[in-house]
Amino acid sequence: MTPLQYNANDLDLKIKDHDLKPLFKTHAWRHALDMLFDWTIIGLTIYACIQYFHPLLYLLAVVIIGARMHALAILMHDATHFRFLKNRKWNDLLSNWLIMFPIFTSIETYRDNHLRHHRHLNTDHDPDWIAKLGKREFSFPQSKREFILTVLSYFALYQGIKDAIWFLKRFGRPQKGGGPKIKQPKGRLIFYVLLFTGLTLVGGWSYYLLLWVVPYLSTFFMFQYIRSVAEHFGELAYDHLLTSTRSVKTNWLERFFISPHHVGYHLEHHLYPGVPYYNLPKLHDLLMTDGDYHGKAHITQGYLSGLLNELGAEKIVKGAIE
Repeated sequence: MTPLQYNANDLDLKIKDHDLKPLFKTHAWRHALDMLFDWTIIGLTIYACIQYFHPLLYLLAVVIIGARMHALAILMHDATHFRFLKNRKWNDLLSNWLIMFPIFTSIETYRDNHLRHHRHLNTDHDPDWIAKLGKREFSFPQSKREFILTVLSYFALYQGIKDAIWFLKRFGRPQKGGGPKIKQPKGRLIFYVLLFTGLTLVGGWSYYLLLWVVPYLSTFFMFQYIRSVAEHFGELAYDHLLTSTRSVKTNWLERFFISPHHVGYHLEHHLYPGVPYYNLPKLHDLLMTDGDYHGKAHITQGYLSGLLNELGAEKIVKGAIE
């Protein structure tokens, strides 16, 4: 496949520069508050589960903690594009200590992979695309039943452990052949020494395993999977810049659990990766004023409704019967 340079400059969009330029402005305080919000939800959920333990409450806690882990990863994604702090050293340092080290990788390793994904979207040079090709869960078309069973398998830890092994092989250390050698942060080892020493001293290993490792190996990767399918798989044409990924418009429940921090506006992000996440809804509204974008862009209404209807298998079967 020929590398597809996915850039808004290749499109003849009738968008005024003076309307677009303000959307690139970053607000570190907004990013920091959202990070604080995610960690607060995690902390309160852990506290409530410990104080009022019940199997159903624990299941709910696993879902909420995994969802907020995923939300933190979305904030790290913005920091990967240096949309958090203007000082790049502090941008990466805080993102590593507050997000990436807790999920067992570093922003430096992720950035190397992610920027190549942007440069060569859905091609043989896209490391995300190549890594998922041939995997059963990313083979489409497939039925709603197949997709839902894959999602539910994360609650048994089966799929999550498989994803974690795959994830850590890709992001736990720099990938070979991915360009210049990536310098790993020195603080990573210090972080784990402090964490594991603290857990040992306070006798917190059981809580850590039940309320961090289990959500990590289940719902964190479950929400990652759903979002990954929504962004680059299913009923996409791959024949144009505007049909090689989709944006998903969501309700409040989907935004909390599946699509935090406006990550559903994925087409907009690929066109303008310099726009921070909190301005993506405004970017979407602006782009929708352009006739070509409005007519061609792949916009899906919801994950639980729209995405499930774009997995492909049912439509193919229906067409064959007709």
